[in-house]
Amino acid sequence: MNAVRYLIIGSGPTGLGAAYRLKELGESDYLILEKSPNYGGLAASFVDDQGFTWDIGGHVQFSHYRYFDELMLKALGADGWLFHERESWVWIANRFVPYPFQNNIRYLPKDLMWKCLSGVIDAVRNPGARANNFKEWIHATFGPGLAEVFMEPYNYKVWAYPPEKMAYHWIGERVAVTDLKRVTENVLYEKDDLSWGPNNTFQFPKLGGTGGIWDAVAKLVGHERIRLNSEVVRVDAGARIVTLASGEQFQYEQLLSTMPIDLLCGLIPELGEKTKQTAAGLLHSSSNIVGIGLKGAPAPDLKKKCWMYFPEANCPFYRVTVFSNYSPNNVPDISRYWSLMTETSESPDKPLDRARLIEDTIQGLLNTKLIESRDQIVSTWMYNADYGYPTPSLYRDDILKQVHPELQKLGVYSRGRFGGWKYEVSNQDHSLMQGVEWANHIRLGVPEVTYPYPNVANANYAK
Repeated sequence: MNAVRYLIIGSGPTGLGAAYRLKELGESDYLILEKSPNYGGLAASFVDDQGFTWDIGGHVQFSHYRYFDELMLKALGADGWLFHERESWVWIANRFVPYPFQNNIRYLPKDLMWKCLSGVIDAVRNPGARANNFKEWIHATFGPGLAEVFMEPYNYKVWAYPPEKMAYHWIGERVAVTDLKRVTENVLYEKDDLSWGPNNTFQFPKLGGTGGIWDAVAKLVGHERIRLNSEVVRVDAGARIVTLASGEQFQYEQLLSTMPIDLLCGLIPELGEKTKQTAAGLLHSSSNIVGIGLKGAPAPDLKKKCWMYFPEANCPFYRVTVFSNYSPNNVPDISRYWSLMTETSESPDKPLDRARLIEDTIQGLLNTKLIESRDQIVSTWMYNADYGYPTPSLYRDDILKQVHPELQKLGVYSRGRFGGWKYEVSNQDHSLMQGVEWANHIRLGVPEVTYPYPNVANANYAK
Protein backbone atom coordinates (compact mmCIF):
# COMPACT_ATOMS: atom_id res chain seq x y z
CA MET A 1 0.00 0.00 0.00
CA ASN A 2 1.19 3.52 -0.82
CA ALA A 3 1.53 6.00 2.04
CA VAL A 4 1.41 9.80 1.72
CA ARG A 5 1.10 12.51 4.32
CA TYR A 6 -1.06 14.97 2.35
CA LEU A 7 -3.47 13.43 -0.16
CA ILE A 8 -5.46 15.66 -2.52
CA ILE A 9 -8.31 14.52 -4.76
CA GLY A 10 -8.54 16.55 -7.97
CA SER A 11 -6.05 18.60 -10.00
CA GLY A 12 -8.22 21.62 -10.66
CA PRO A 13 -7.22 25.05 -9.34
CA THR A 14 -8.06 24.11 -5.73
CA GLY A 15 -6.04 20.90 -5.69
CA LEU A 16 -3.11 22.49 -7.50
CA GLY A 17 -3.23 25.50 -5.20
CA ALA A 18 -3.09 23.26 -2.13
CA ALA A 19 -0.18 21.23 -3.47
CA TYR A 20 1.76 24.30 -4.60
CA ARG A 21 1.40 25.90 -1.18
CA LEU A 22 2.52 22.72 0.59
CA LYS A 23 5.60 22.65 -1.62
CA GLU A 24 6.19 26.32 -0.85
CA LEU A 25 6.04 25.51 2.87
CA GLY A 26 8.77 22.92 2.45
CA GLU A 27 6.57 19.84 2.32
CA SER A 28 7.44 17.10 -0.16
CA ASP A 29 5.16 14.28 0.99
CA TYR A 30 2.01 15.19 -0.96
CA LEU A 31 0.14 13.65 -3.89
CA ILE A 32 -2.76 14.65 -6.15
CA LEU A 33 -5.08 11.99 -7.56
CA GLU A 34 -6.82 13.10 -10.77
CA LYS A 35 -9.39 10.90 -12.51
CA SER A 36 -9.01 12.51 -15.96
CA PRO A 37 -6.01 12.36 -18.30
CA ASN A 38 -5.32 16.09 -18.01
CA TYR A 39 -4.68 18.78 -15.40
CA GLY A 40 -7.01 21.68 -14.58
CA GLY A 41 -10.43 20.17 -13.92
CA LEU A 42 -13.09 22.51 -15.32
CA ALA A 43 -10.28 24.93 -16.22
CA ALA A 44 -8.70 22.51 -18.71
CA SER A 45 -8.48 23.22 -22.45
CA PHE A 46 -8.65 21.03 -25.53
CA VAL A 47 -7.52 21.22 -29.15
CA ASP A 48 -9.90 19.76 -31.72
CA ASP A 49 -8.97 17.85 -34.86
CA GLN A 50 -8.87 21.03 -36.93
CA GLY A 51 -6.46 22.80 -34.55
CA PHE A 52 -8.94 25.06 -32.71
CA THR A 53 -8.42 25.48 -28.95
CA TRP A 54 -11.45 25.36 -26.62
CA ASP A 55 -12.10 25.95 -22.93
CA ILE A 56 -14.83 24.40 -20.81
CA GLY A 57 -16.81 27.62 -20.84
CA GLY A 58 -15.96 31.30 -21.00
CA HIS A 59 -13.23 31.59 -18.38
CA VAL A 60 -11.57 34.96 -17.80
CA GLN A 61 -9.02 35.92 -15.19
CA PHE A 62 -9.38 38.74 -12.72
CA SER A 63 -8.22 38.58 -9.15
CA HIS A 64 -9.00 39.37 -5.53
CA TYR A 65 -5.59 38.16 -4.32
CA ARG A 66 -2.00 39.32 -4.70
CA TYR A 67 -0.86 35.74 -4.03
CA PHE A 68 -2.88 34.52 -7.01
CA ASP A 69 -1.48 37.23 -9.29
CA GLU A 70 2.09 36.43 -8.31
CA LEU A 71 1.58 32.74 -8.98
CA MET A 72 0.02 33.46 -12.38
CA LEU A 73 3.03 35.60 -13.27
CA LYS A 74 5.37 32.84 -12.14
CA ALA A 75 3.43 30.21 -14.07
CA LEU A 76 3.40 31.89 -17.49
CA GLY A 77 5.85 34.76 -17.16
CA ALA A 78 5.21 38.40 -18.00
CA ASP A 79 5.14 37.63 -21.73
CA GLY A 80 2.64 34.80 -21.43
CA TRP A 81 -0.46 36.95 -21.05
CA LEU A 82 -2.77 39.08 -23.13
CA PHE A 83 -4.78 41.86 -21.49
CA HIS A 84 -8.27 42.90 -22.56
CA GLU A 85 -10.88 45.50 -21.78
CA ARG A 86 -14.17 43.73 -21.34
CA GLU A 87 -16.74 44.23 -24.06
CA SER A 88 -19.81 42.25 -23.05
CA TRP A 89 -23.21 42.66 -24.64
CA VAL A 90 -26.77 41.36 -24.56
CA TRP A 91 -28.44 40.29 -27.82
CA ILE A 92 -32.11 41.16 -27.49
CA ALA A 93 -34.86 42.57 -29.70
CA ASN A 94 -32.65 41.98 -32.73
CA ARG A 95 -29.85 44.24 -31.47
CA PHE A 96 -26.87 44.39 -29.15
CA VAL A 97 -27.28 46.19 -25.82
CA PRO A 98 -24.13 46.85 -23.75
CA TYR A 99 -23.80 45.05 -20.43
CA PRO A 100 -24.85 45.75 -17.70
CA PHE A 101 -28.16 45.55 -19.52
CA GLN A 102 -30.07 47.49 -16.85
CA ASN A 103 -27.73 50.48 -17.22
CA ASN A 104 -28.06 50.61 -21.00
CA ILE A 105 -31.76 50.17 -21.70
CA ARG A 106 -31.67 53.25 -23.94
CA TYR A 107 -30.62 50.86 -26.73
CA LEU A 108 -33.99 49.08 -26.58
CA PRO A 109 -37.04 49.90 -28.69
CA LYS A 110 -38.95 52.67 -26.92
CA ASP A 111 -41.77 50.45 -25.72
CA LEU A 112 -39.39 47.97 -24.10
CA MET A 113 -37.18 50.77 -22.74
CA TRP A 114 -40.13 52.42 -21.05
CA LYS A 115 -41.41 49.09 -19.73
CA CYS A 116 -38.04 48.52 -18.06
CA LEU A 117 -37.64 52.08 -16.78
CA SER A 118 -41.15 52.38 -15.39
CA GLY A 119 -40.66 49.08 -13.59
CA VAL A 120 -37.47 50.39 -11.98
CA ILE A 121 -39.32 53.53 -10.87
CA ASP A 122 -42.10 51.42 -9.34
CA ALA A 123 -39.58 49.23 -7.54
CA VAL A 124 -37.87 52.27 -6.02
CA ARG A 125 -41.16 53.95 -5.03
CA ASN A 126 -42.75 50.82 -3.61
CA PRO A 127 -40.09 48.68 -1.96
CA GLY A 128 -41.60 45.32 -1.16
CA ALA A 129 -41.20 42.98 1.74
CA ARG A 130 -37.99 41.05 2.24
CA ALA A 131 -37.47 38.68 -0.68
CA ASN A 132 -37.71 34.95 0.01
CA ASN A 133 -35.98 33.77 -3.16
CA PHE A 134 -34.06 34.95 -6.21
CA LYS A 135 -37.21 35.63 -8.26
CA GLU A 136 -38.65 37.88 -5.57
CA TRP A 137 -35.30 39.63 -5.23
CA ILE A 138 -35.21 40.25 -8.99
CA HIS A 139 -38.65 41.85 -8.96
CA ALA A 140 -37.93 43.92 -5.85
CA THR A 141 -34.58 45.12 -7.18
CA PHE A 142 -35.23 45.62 -10.89
CA GLY A 143 -38.99 45.94 -11.18
CA PRO A 144 -41.35 43.83 -13.29
CA GLY A 145 -40.21 45.21 -16.65
CA LEU A 146 -36.53 44.30 -16.37
CA ALA A 147 -37.53 41.06 -14.69
CA GLU A 148 -39.73 40.03 -17.61
CA VAL A 149 -37.56 41.35 -20.44
CA PHE A 150 -34.16 40.14 -19.28
CA MET A 151 -33.50 38.98 -15.73
CA GLU A 152 -35.90 36.05 -15.44
CA PRO A 153 -35.43 34.49 -18.90
CA TYR A 154 -31.68 34.95 -18.83
CA ASN A 155 -31.17 33.52 -15.36
CA TYR A 156 -33.32 30.50 -16.19
CA LYS A 157 -31.16 29.86 -19.28
CA VAL A 158 -27.97 30.16 -17.18
CA TRP A 159 -28.92 28.23 -14.07
CA ALA A 160 -31.38 25.77 -15.65
CA TYR A 161 -33.62 26.19 -12.62
CA PRO A 162 -36.45 28.68 -12.14
CA PRO A 163 -35.23 31.56 -9.97
CA GLU A 164 -37.85 30.85 -7.31
CA LYS A 165 -35.86 27.70 -6.47
CA MET A 166 -32.76 29.78 -5.78
CA ALA A 167 -31.54 31.94 -2.92
CA TYR A 168 -30.18 35.42 -3.60
CA HIS A 169 -27.64 36.19 -0.87
CA TRP A 170 -24.83 34.81 -3.10
CA ILE A 171 -25.15 37.69 -5.53
CA GLY A 172 -22.72 40.32 -4.24
CA GLU A 173 -20.48 41.35 -7.15
CA ARG A 174 -22.06 38.82 -9.52
CA VAL A 175 -25.06 40.94 -10.51
CA ALA A 176 -25.17 44.70 -11.07
CA VAL A 177 -28.10 46.14 -9.15
CA THR A 178 -30.10 49.04 -10.52
CA ASP A 179 -29.37 52.69 -9.75
CA LEU A 180 -32.45 54.67 -10.86
CA LYS A 181 -30.60 57.97 -11.14
CA ARG A 182 -27.85 56.37 -13.19
CA VAL A 183 -30.26 54.53 -15.48
CA THR A 184 -32.34 57.66 -16.07
CA GLU A 185 -29.28 59.80 -16.74
CA ASN A 186 -28.03 57.26 -19.29
CA VAL A 187 -31.40 57.33 -21.07
CA LEU A 188 -31.76 61.13 -21.13
CA TYR A 189 -28.17 61.90 -22.11
CA GLU A 190 -27.67 58.81 -24.29
CA LYS A 191 -24.68 57.73 -22.24
CA ASP A 192 -23.05 54.31 -22.45
CA ASP A 193 -22.34 52.58 -19.14
CA LEU A 194 -19.91 49.73 -19.73
CA SER A 195 -17.41 49.57 -16.88
CA TRP A 196 -19.30 47.90 -14.04
CA GLY A 197 -17.88 44.86 -12.31
CA PRO A 198 -14.63 43.30 -11.17
CA ASN A 199 -13.87 41.83 -14.59
CA ASN A 200 -14.09 45.04 -16.64
CA THR A 201 -10.47 44.26 -17.48
CA PHE A 202 -9.08 40.74 -17.59
CA GLN A 203 -6.13 38.69 -18.75
CA PHE A 204 -5.91 35.54 -20.83
CA PRO A 205 -3.01 33.23 -21.77
CA LYS A 206 -1.35 33.76 -25.13
CA LEU A 207 -1.01 30.01 -25.64
CA GLY A 208 -2.93 26.90 -24.64
CA GLY A 209 -6.23 28.44 -23.54
CA THR A 210 -7.10 28.56 -19.87
CA GLY A 211 -5.73 25.04 -19.51
CA GLY A 212 -2.28 26.36 -20.36
CA ILE A 213 -2.24 28.14 -17.00
CA TRP A 214 -2.96 25.02 -15.02
CA ASP A 215 -0.57 22.89 -17.05
CA ALA A 216 2.10 25.40 -16.01
CA VAL A 217 1.03 25.35 -12.36
CA ALA A 218 1.05 21.53 -12.45
CA LYS A 219 4.65 21.72 -13.66
CA LEU A 220 5.50 23.98 -10.70
CA VAL A 221 3.81 21.50 -8.34
CA GLY A 222 5.78 18.64 -9.92
CA HIS A 223 4.28 16.15 -12.38
CA GLU A 224 5.68 13.34 -10.27
CA ARG A 225 3.33 14.51 -7.47
CA ILE A 226 0.21 14.20 -9.66
CA ARG A 227 -1.33 10.88 -10.69
CA LEU A 228 -3.56 11.25 -13.76
CA ASN A 229 -6.18 8.64 -14.74
CA SER A 230 -6.62 7.84 -11.04
CA GLU A 231 -10.30 7.76 -10.11
CA VAL A 232 -11.13 7.54 -6.40
CA VAL A 233 -13.97 5.09 -5.71
CA ARG A 234 -13.81 4.71 -1.92
CA VAL A 235 -12.66 6.73 1.08
CA ASP A 236 -12.30 4.73 4.30
CA ALA A 237 -12.08 7.70 6.63
CA GLY A 238 -11.61 5.64 9.77
CA ALA A 239 -8.60 3.78 8.40
CA ARG A 240 -7.55 6.84 6.33
CA ILE A 241 -7.32 4.81 3.13
CA VAL A 242 -8.36 5.92 -0.35
CA THR A 243 -9.02 3.27 -3.00
CA LEU A 244 -8.81 3.84 -6.76
CA ALA A 245 -10.86 2.20 -9.50
CA SER A 246 -7.71 0.22 -10.36
CA GLY A 247 -7.71 -1.26 -6.85
CA GLU A 248 -4.60 0.66 -5.81
CA GLN A 249 -4.76 2.09 -2.29
CA PHE A 250 -3.24 5.09 -0.53
CA GLN A 251 -2.85 5.58 3.20
CA TYR A 252 -2.97 9.26 4.15
CA GLU A 253 -2.65 11.54 7.18
CA GLN A 254 -4.51 14.58 5.80
CA LEU A 255 -7.14 14.56 3.04
CA LEU A 256 -8.45 17.37 0.85
CA SER A 257 -11.17 16.50 -1.66
CA THR A 258 -12.21 18.76 -4.52
CA MET A 259 -14.64 16.31 -6.14
CA PRO A 260 -18.34 17.22 -5.89
CA ILE A 261 -19.25 16.97 -2.21
CA ASP A 262 -22.40 14.96 -2.91
CA LEU A 263 -20.33 12.33 -4.74
CA LEU A 264 -17.67 12.36 -2.03
CA CYS A 265 -20.23 11.60 0.66
CA GLY A 266 -21.36 8.55 -1.28
CA LEU A 267 -17.82 7.13 -1.18
CA ILE A 268 -17.39 7.22 2.61
CA PRO A 269 -18.77 4.14 4.41
CA GLU A 270 -18.48 5.76 7.85
CA LEU A 271 -20.75 8.63 6.90
CA GLY A 272 -24.35 8.13 8.01
CA GLU A 273 -27.11 7.63 5.46
CA LYS A 274 -28.85 10.76 6.71
CA THR A 275 -25.80 12.88 5.85
CA LYS A 276 -25.49 11.23 2.44
CA GLN A 277 -29.15 11.91 1.69
CA THR A 278 -28.78 15.49 2.87
CA ALA A 279 -25.80 16.05 0.55
CA ALA A 280 -27.78 14.55 -2.32
CA GLY A 281 -30.20 17.48 -1.95
CA LEU A 282 -27.69 19.92 -3.43
CA LEU A 283 -28.65 21.14 -6.90
CA HIS A 284 -26.34 21.59 -9.87
CA SER A 285 -26.61 22.11 -13.59
CA SER A 286 -24.58 20.67 -16.43
CA SER A 287 -22.71 22.84 -18.92
CA ASN A 288 -22.64 21.94 -22.60
CA ILE A 289 -19.93 23.70 -24.56
CA VAL A 290 -20.12 23.86 -28.34
CA GLY A 291 -17.17 25.33 -30.23
CA ILE A 292 -17.64 26.52 -33.78
CA GLY A 293 -14.51 27.08 -35.86
CA LEU A 294 -15.09 29.49 -38.73
CA LYS A 295 -13.23 30.57 -41.84
CA GLY A 296 -12.73 34.21 -42.67
CA ALA A 297 -12.96 36.96 -40.07
CA PRO A 298 -15.64 38.10 -37.62
CA ALA A 299 -18.09 40.77 -38.72
CA PRO A 300 -17.03 44.31 -37.81
CA ASP A 301 -19.40 44.50 -34.83
CA LEU A 302 -17.82 41.33 -33.33
CA LYS A 303 -14.15 42.24 -33.75
CA LYS A 304 -13.79 43.69 -30.23
CA LYS A 305 -16.54 41.85 -28.39
CA CYS A 306 -15.53 39.43 -25.63
CA TRP A 307 -18.72 37.64 -24.68
CA MET A 308 -22.44 38.06 -25.24
CA TYR A 309 -25.58 37.08 -23.32
CA PHE A 310 -28.70 35.63 -24.96
CA PRO A 311 -31.96 35.73 -22.93
CA GLU A 312 -34.34 34.95 -25.78
CA ALA A 313 -35.71 31.59 -26.93
CA ASN A 314 -34.38 31.77 -30.50
CA CYS A 315 -31.15 30.01 -29.48
CA PRO A 316 -30.27 27.28 -26.95
CA PHE A 317 -27.19 29.00 -25.52
CA TYR A 318 -27.10 31.66 -22.82
CA ARG A 319 -23.59 32.95 -23.55
CA VAL A 320 -21.25 33.09 -26.53
CA THR A 321 -17.57 34.01 -26.42
CA VAL A 322 -15.67 35.28 -29.45
CA PHE A 323 -12.87 32.97 -28.42
CA SER A 324 -10.46 34.01 -31.16
CA ASN A 325 -10.58 37.53 -29.67
CA TYR A 326 -9.14 36.21 -26.39
CA SER A 327 -6.01 34.99 -28.14
CA PRO A 328 -5.12 34.66 -31.83
CA ASN A 329 -3.55 31.33 -30.92
CA ASN A 330 -6.97 29.86 -30.14
CA VAL A 331 -7.35 29.25 -33.88
CA PRO A 332 -4.96 27.54 -36.32
CA ASP A 333 -4.26 30.71 -38.33
CA ILE A 334 -5.80 34.01 -37.23
CA SER A 335 -5.43 35.41 -40.76
CA ARG A 336 -7.79 32.71 -42.03
CA TYR A 337 -10.00 31.63 -39.11
CA TRP A 338 -11.97 32.80 -36.08
CA SER A 339 -14.08 31.04 -33.48
CA LEU A 340 -17.21 31.19 -31.36
CA MET A 341 -17.71 29.19 -28.14
CA THR A 342 -21.25 28.70 -26.83
CA GLU A 343 -22.58 27.58 -23.45
CA THR A 344 -25.90 25.84 -22.89
CA SER A 345 -27.14 24.69 -19.49
CA GLU A 346 -29.03 21.55 -18.57
CA SER A 347 -30.78 20.18 -15.48
CA PRO A 348 -33.79 18.05 -14.55
CA ASP A 349 -35.80 21.30 -14.67
CA LYS A 350 -34.38 22.17 -18.10
CA PRO A 351 -33.75 18.96 -20.08
CA LEU A 352 -31.74 19.05 -23.27
CA ASP A 353 -31.46 16.85 -26.35
CA ARG A 354 -27.67 16.67 -26.60
CA ALA A 355 -27.85 14.76 -29.87
CA ARG A 356 -29.35 17.87 -31.47
CA LEU A 357 -27.28 20.47 -29.68
CA ILE A 358 -24.67 21.17 -32.35
CA GLU A 359 -27.36 21.60 -35.00
CA ASP A 360 -29.52 23.72 -32.66
CA THR A 361 -26.48 25.82 -31.79
CA ILE A 362 -25.66 26.48 -35.44
CA GLN A 363 -29.26 27.49 -36.09
CA GLY A 364 -29.14 29.72 -33.02
CA LEU A 365 -26.00 31.43 -34.33
CA LEU A 366 -27.83 32.09 -37.60
CA ASN A 367 -30.94 33.34 -35.78
CA THR A 368 -28.90 35.79 -33.72
CA LYS A 369 -26.83 36.92 -36.73
CA LEU A 370 -23.51 35.86 -35.25
CA ILE A 371 -22.79 33.95 -38.44
CA GLU A 372 -24.14 34.51 -41.94
CA SER A 373 -23.95 31.03 -43.42
CA ARG A 374 -23.24 27.41 -42.56
CA ASP A 375 -20.58 27.56 -45.26
CA GLN A 376 -18.38 29.53 -42.84
CA ILE A 377 -18.10 26.54 -40.49
CA VAL A 378 -14.94 24.44 -40.70
CA SER A 379 -15.00 22.77 -37.27
CA THR A 380 -17.44 21.78 -34.53
CA TRP A 381 -16.56 20.55 -31.04
CA MET A 382 -18.73 19.63 -28.06
CA TYR A 383 -18.02 18.94 -24.41
CA ASN A 384 -20.39 18.09 -21.57
CA ALA A 385 -19.44 19.01 -18.01
CA ASP A 386 -21.95 17.07 -15.93
CA TYR A 387 -21.10 19.29 -12.96
CA GLY A 388 -21.02 22.77 -14.47
CA TYR A 389 -22.65 25.22 -12.05
CA PRO A 390 -23.11 24.67 -8.29
CA THR A 391 -26.63 26.02 -7.87
CA PRO A 392 -27.19 28.39 -4.92
CA SER A 393 -30.52 26.76 -4.11
CA LEU A 394 -32.79 27.81 -1.28
CA TYR A 395 -31.48 24.99 0.91
CA ARG A 396 -27.82 25.01 -0.11
CA ASP A 397 -26.42 26.69 2.98
CA ASP A 398 -28.47 24.57 5.38
CA ILE A 399 -27.23 21.43 3.61
CA LEU A 400 -23.58 22.51 3.73
CA LYS A 401 -23.86 23.44 7.42
CA GLN A 402 -24.99 19.87 8.13
CA VAL A 403 -22.57 18.03 5.84
CA HIS A 404 -19.23 19.77 6.44
CA PRO A 405 -19.10 19.13 10.22
CA GLU A 406 -19.78 15.43 9.64
CA LEU A 407 -16.96 15.23 7.10
CA GLN A 408 -14.53 17.10 9.32
CA LYS A 409 -15.29 14.78 12.24
CA LEU A 410 -13.80 12.14 9.96
CA GLY A 411 -10.82 14.31 9.06
CA VAL A 412 -12.07 15.04 5.54
CA TYR A 413 -11.99 18.56 4.08
CA SER A 414 -14.04 19.37 0.98
CA ARG A 415 -13.23 22.56 -0.92
CA GLY A 416 -13.38 24.03 -4.43
CA ARG A 417 -16.08 24.88 -6.96
CA PHE A 418 -18.04 21.70 -6.23
CA GLY A 419 -16.17 20.50 -3.16
CA GLY A 420 -17.40 23.65 -1.43
CA TRP A 421 -20.47 24.30 -3.61
CA LYS A 422 -20.37 28.08 -3.18
CA TYR A 423 -20.71 29.72 -6.57
CA GLU A 424 -19.83 33.12 -5.13
CA VAL A 425 -16.27 31.92 -4.43
CA SER A 426 -15.68 29.54 -7.33
CA ASN A 427 -13.77 31.61 -9.88
CA GLN A 428 -10.23 30.49 -10.66
CA ASP A 429 -8.71 32.86 -8.11
CA HIS A 430 -11.16 31.86 -5.37
CA SER A 431 -10.74 28.18 -6.12
CA LEU A 432 -6.96 28.25 -6.02
CA MET A 433 -7.00 30.24 -2.79
CA GLN A 434 -9.33 27.74 -1.14
CA GLY A 435 -6.58 25.16 -1.68
CA VAL A 436 -3.85 27.54 -0.50
CA GLU A 437 -5.81 28.45 2.63
CA TRP A 438 -6.49 24.78 3.41
CA ALA A 439 -2.74 24.14 3.28
CA ASN A 440 -2.08 27.13 5.52
CA HIS A 441 -4.72 25.93 7.96
CA ILE A 442 -3.47 22.33 8.12
CA ARG A 443 0.21 23.20 8.15
CA LEU A 444 0.30 26.50 10.08
CA GLY A 445 -3.02 26.70 11.90
CA VAL A 446 -4.05 29.85 9.99
CA PRO A 447 -7.86 30.25 9.72
CA GLU A 448 -9.41 29.99 6.27
CA VAL A 449 -11.17 33.07 4.85
CA THR A 450 -12.34 32.53 1.27
CA TYR A 451 -14.61 29.54 1.81
CA PRO A 452 -16.19 30.40 5.17
CA TYR A 453 -16.42 34.16 4.52
CA PRO A 454 -17.19 34.83 0.84
CA ASN A 455 -18.19 38.45 1.42
CA VAL A 456 -14.84 39.18 3.05
CA ALA A 457 -12.97 37.53 0.19
CA ASN A 458 -14.93 39.44 -2.44
CA ALA A 459 -14.47 42.79 -0.71
CA ASN A 460 -10.76 42.71 -1.47
CA TYR A 461 -9.05 43.25 -4.79
CA ALA A 462 -5.42 42.63 -5.55
CA LYS A 463 -5.21 45.53 -7.97
